[in-house]
Amino acid sequence: MSDLPADVKSLAAFLVQRHSDQLRSIALSTDSKLHYPLYIDFAELMEDDPPLARLVFSQPTEYLRLFDQAAVWAHKVILGDLKGSEKGVKKEFIHVRIDISGSPLECADTFPRIGCVRVKHRGILLTLKGTVIRSGAIKMYEGERWYSCQKCQHSFLVYPELETRNSIQLPSYCPMQRSKFCSGTKFKYLEGSITCHDYQEIKIQESTHVLGVGAIPRSILVILKDDLVDVVKAGDDVIVTGVLTARWSPDLKDVRCDLDPMLIANHLRRTNELKSDITIPHDVIMKFNQFWNEFKDTPLKGRNAILQGVCPQIFGLFTVKLAVALTLIGGVQHVDASGTKVRGESHLLLVGDPGTGKSQFLKFAAKLSNRSVVTTGLGSTSVGLTVTAVKDGGEWMLEAGALVLADGGLCCIDEFDSMREHDRATIHEAMEQQTISVAKAGLVTTLSTRTIVFGATNPKGHYDPDQSLSVNTALSGPLLSRFDIVLVLLDTKNPEWDEVVSSHILFEGEPEKDATAEDLSKVWPFPLLQRYIQYVKENFRPVLTKEAETVISSYYQLQRRCATHNAARTTVRMLESLIRLAQAHARLMFRNEVTRLDAITAILCIESSMTTSAIVDSVGNALHSNFTDNPDLEYINQERLILEKLRSFNESVE
Repeated sequence: MSDLPADVKSLAAFLVQRHSDQLRSIALSTDSKLHYPLYIDFAELMEDDPPLARLVFSQPTEYLRLFDQAAVWAHKVILGDLKGSEKGVKKEFIHVRIDISGSPLECADTFPRIGCVRVKHRGILLTLKGTVIRSGAIKMYEGERWYSCQKCQHSFLVYPELETRNSIQLPSYCPMQRSKFCSGTKFKYLEGSITCHDYQEIKIQESTHVLGVGAIPRSILVILKDDLVDVVKAGDDVIVTGVLTARWSPDLKDVRCDLDPMLIANHLRRTNELKSDITIPHDVIMKFNQFWNEFKDTPLKGRNAILQGVCPQIFGLFTVKLAVALTLIGGVQHVDASGTKVRGESHLLLVGDPGTGKSQFLKFAAKLSNRSVVTTGLGSTSVGLTVTAVKDGGEWMLEAGALVLADGGLCCIDEFDSMREHDRATIHEAMEQQTISVAKAGLVTTLSTRTIVFGATNPKGHYDPDQSLSVNTALSGPLLSRFDIVLVLLDTKNPEWDEVVSSHILFEGEPEKDATAEDLSKVWPFPLLQRYIQYVKENFRPVLTKEAETVISSYYQLQRRCATHNAARTTVRMLESLIRLAQAHARLMFRNEVTRLDAITAILCIESSMTTSAIVDSVGNALHSNFTDNPDLEYINQERLILEKLRSFNESVE
């Protein structure tokens, strides 16, 4: 240890003292050629040696290399301390990965948005957060190599410069640091001394939901090496810690050569499981419990108070607001013994005349969801809604589309009928299996699309009730069957409704005379509604009761009997949709079990999606559906009607 620099000694002592368990695990591994990560917390380093921590932050390029040397030496110390029964193998490559979580580096200066990265951030330990929009192929590049001075025979390491596309710059004179200066300028490469590294380039983009209106999301190139390669894929949310530098753009004739910023990653963390940035204090949870205690005897009245907060600027449209709430909450994913998954996310499609509020619901749902992407069928660039292969610098790379970027959240697609043919062919798998299989330009992979799809479209010409939904929307039957709820909003002439709506719009512009504290029995404010939806999604996993199973099973059999031959193949998905909607309604009602009320509400939602109903005598226009004064009494009448129909059907079958 005497020939080690003082900084390496300090770093090695820190690793042996604080991370002996990780070093022991590395020493006991059998493969000596692998690159092993050694994870440390920056907060721990600051507590142990503050001056050294400041040097690591301010001069990361130099000190991260010293840290790697210290890790190799510390591992040799642990290797020598192993007992006789434990057999370790000497390792050549150990890389220290620094996690800044819980440290002072989680501040705006060292953890900025990608769009706020400036020259002042160059050369320090910087952390960025974003979504992977492009991932390149894994390559191999020649890293550090040994050279020898031909005058004094001193050997030294030379590292390639990523800034100049991995070129080697030899020193002007011999770097030997002894009492007698060596002025040698000729160096000889030592054969077989090159260390090769795995290498991958990805591009991350800042999340759109943190940007203001009109702001363009910025992206930055990230360099991954060794154990960090092939850890993330397009669509993943990541937090990357590394060193900001710049790289010269390729030399092109008559084109100015610029410096492109890039981040050489030291630590990479996927945050797909931590997508919720919404904090729910304990007093807010107590407020939820108190609310449902007040509406214990009239639960549907309490539910309607919550629904009043969904897009409150639009009057009425009770059916649409209920469908939006159930879609955002979703059901519970089911995985059987064979590993087959049935999605828990619901999909919603609004088909309606212009001016019926479809885009308003899309924008409100996007604000309500903690992760969302809003696009249009034709306005989604060449990437489209799914994924595409693009050529960047002579290399093919995958670039994620809207559905992949919305993984774990909500994808709102306006003008759904104007999708490109490529998207129409691949969106079927994305909506049902929640994956996208890619085989383009030699890139074969599968990307995750666990997203809620909320679409809106206009009918082709005047909506004809006598024709099927597929004819009116120019969307294929298999694609329409992926949606759990399809609501038709027709702007028919209704003088009474027009009078009520006009009065509501005119009154909305007037200031409130008595602005008091929030009254949850009337309407929920947006922040509270957002927290409520997040809370019930995370904390409730409803299971079906026997009576709910009986109602859903009877309705499914009735639909199978009444459906035509062409429509019969969609009723299996209808059964899954019924279960999802019933579970979502149970969550909305703050319950962990699906009761008959939830099952019948799910049936009414499915019935609202049909042009011809098997149970309700007349299907009303969803545009003219309004909140009732006594929803619990109305439900009793609906329940009696549905149960009588199901009972008569069962008797006829027997």
